[in-house]
Amino acid sequence: MILLLCGLACQRQVNPQSAFEHAELLFRHGDLEACQREARLRHDEFERSQPKWARKFRILEAKAALWRGQYEEARKLAQSASLPSDEPDLAVPILTIVGVADIRTRDFPGAERALNDASRLCDVHPGTGCGELLQAQGLLASERLDSISAEHYYQLSLSFARAHGDAFLESGSLLNLGAESLSQGHFDEALDRSAAAYQAAQAIGARFAALTARSNIGWAYYRLGDADQALQLFVEAEKTARDLDFVYDRENELTNIGYIYMDRHQFEQAAQSFAQALDLAESIKAQQDIYNALRVLARLNLQMEQIDPAARYAARALQLARESKIHVDELYPRLVQGQIAAQRGQAADAENTYRDVASDPACPVYLKWEAEHSLARLLEDQGSFERADRQYRAALATFEGAREAVRHESSQLSFLTNGWRIYDDYVHFLVERGRSEEALRWADYSRARTLAESLGGPPARTAFGAPPLRPREIARAVQGTLLFYWLGERQSYLWAISERTVRIATLLPRHEIDVVARRYRDALAGLPASSSAIQTDGLWLYRTLIAPAQAVWSGSGSVFVLPDSSLNNLNFDALIAPDPTPHYWIEDVTIANSSSLRLLGASYRGDTVRRNLLLIGNNVSPDPRYPELAKAAAQMQAVAAHFPATHVRVFEREQATPKAYLTNAPEQYSFVHFVAHGTASRLSPLDSAIILSKDSQKDESFKLYARDIIQHPLRADLVTVSSCFGAGTKFYSGEGLVGLSWAFLRAGAHNVIAALWQATDTPTEQLMARLYDELNRGASPDAALRSAKLALLHEGKFSHPVYWAPFQLYTQGRAGSPRAFVNPGR
Repeated sequence: MILLLCGLACQRQVNPQSAFEHAELLFRHGDLEACQREARLRHDEFERSQPKWARKFRILEAKAALWRGQYEEARKLAQSASLPSDEPDLAVPILTIVGVADIRTRDFPGAERALNDASRLCDVHPGTGCGELLQAQGLLASERLDSISAEHYYQLSLSFARAHGDAFLESGSLLNLGAESLSQGHFDEALDRSAAAYQAAQAIGARFAALTARSNIGWAYYRLGDADQALQLFVEAEKTARDLDFVYDRENELTNIGYIYMDRHQFEQAAQSFAQALDLAESIKAQQDIYNALRVLARLNLQMEQIDPAARYAARALQLARESKIHVDELYPRLVQGQIAAQRGQAADAENTYRDVASDPACPVYLKWEAEHSLARLLEDQGSFERADRQYRAALATFEGAREAVRHESSQLSFLTNGWRIYDDYVHFLVERGRSEEALRWADYSRARTLAESLGGPPARTAFGAPPLRPREIARAVQGTLLFYWLGERQSYLWAISERTVRIATLLPRHEIDVVARRYRDALAGLPASSSAIQTDGLWLYRTLIAPAQAVWSGSGSVFVLPDSSLNNLNFDALIAPDPTPHYWIEDVTIANSSSLRLLGASYRGDTVRRNLLLIGNNVSPDPRYPELAKAAAQMQAVAAHFPATHVRVFEREQATPKAYLTNAPEQYSFVHFVAHGTASRLSPLDSAIILSKDSQKDESFKLYARDIIQHPLRADLVTVSSCFGAGTKFYSGEGLVGLSWAFLRAGAHNVIAALWQATDTPTEQLMARLYDELNRGASPDAALRSAKLALLHEGKFSHPVYWAPFQLYTQGRAGSPRAFVNPGR
């Protein structure tokens, strides 16, 4: 009995400092539920013996509840800790938690009172809790749309964090700065700030902050038009939030995911995501997120032509916005109400609503161009064509003004996706009015914008519309027929252009052409398909895409294809012409691809380089994923043999590194040729790369990235990327297929040959040898490539398009006769 009593009396006491540090570590790592449990347990344990420690644990429990989205619970817990008049280091966090809970439930007056009380304490007793107070003050300013003050407070909290060595607070401050950039519409700045926040959070294992940062990066990508990248980030973030039981973040991600499904017209998936988000938001009484879910459900139901549910959701969202007294939140449901009025035939109400939203000083730019676009559609439907024309141009001016503010090249590439529907509707409007050549000017103005700007810039828009375009003169200069495609949502168009005439043909809507083009491209690349299916699709595509141009196209000669949408991934060489018997179109014509009429009509810049070759490849395998190419050495020798030895610079085996290209003045060569594996990044096309040798045993770098290629100007007549997927796999609205070929054109090459899919060693070696034979005979790059392909086609062993059709020629600036290539033997 004595021993038992001693055991109870001598039981080891828990050290409150160690216990608190452990619970706080759970919080910082994102184990919020575990943090709440432990903090509650320790509060009860120390409530009588050490009341100050008990209050600290109660505050931590409240903060964990706040971060989990349990706002009422967080407020109740924080207020139960009582405000110790002699302990400002505890009073400030209590007031801050109450203030943030009030912000999240839209009680702004209550939030202001709590945060002002905390601020007065920090003025006298500046402790560690004052950094979080600064963040809360920034959050309140942001919710009130006072971006200047929000930015100011977040910068102060960042400085405070760095001065006190608080890495957790630093990651949170960077996170809030990124979120503020998003709210201001500075999406590429948001990428930088959110990426910095993610790195800071990852470094200290702050999973909650890292999760939110990745979500913000995804939202920035979405607003910049890169929905693929955004969706991947949102799905990953939603799964993480679900695993960690972060209710607030999970409903946020479900809303984001629903946006992308809605944009893709996957309405069932969108409705499911939005409904889940609304249920979760209502469960935690997150008023702002309830509003967000309601407004997107209104828009979704409108797109599904379910007008009455759309009206109910819009009305509820508008009511919440008015109750919160946040005026800007009223604009989105008001825009939806205008669209509902238009659907109901209430044209006057719709027009007034659109004009009110677009002219409101608080209207975000993306909402402004949508209101202006909606008004243009309304006026067109009413038959007010002159007013509709002006309104379409106003919407495009608003959109283009926003685009000009985007700095990052990768962001510029995707941003035009946001305005594609305005361009599509305006092109359709102009064609319907019989103004097809003006429609062509606007369609071409939307193309290759980033590429053109890198090469001296496209002509600026004039007060009267898109810049002048002389398509017949371009056709005369390049001595060929131009086929310019526009794949639209309602209708698609083909402009067939010769030096004598411009004819327009109406084609099927975009989605009908896309389905067959993608299926045929996969069949050409060797994916499972029957010969009959290949012939059926090949003939259908020819009759759909080429036959309408026969009134302009002579049936032979040079054809320059300016593709759109899925046609960027399709090699027109392999379309099947029906007469006199079915055959590949390459047997009739010489085909080259270009991004826009403006670029095709641009003159060479007059700079010349001697006929010489930079040859890189046959590298050492840097990784088991990229085995050495069996025929690489033979192809290198065959290509080099077409030039005098003194005019060839070769980097192979260990010397074939990214550094070898980047540091050896590639601009001095007229030909650049790579023999190596290639990769194409769909989610981030500028991360497409040529796989070379490692720069050193210690240096893991072996990829020559597209983003690095564009930083080194070229003057080459021809760059050949004899690798898989050199052309890229992702096309952007207005920019075309983006990958390695785009990067070399962007750097200044006049012509690029690259592959649309995986190329095979032996036929590629033969094709390249024949290509340079033809170049030595004075053929232009497009004619030389055609001859090389025909040689394989007519040789039974490699007649299937999988062997010769992957390679495609991309050209720009080909006005006038192509420069002559001199045989080195002469």
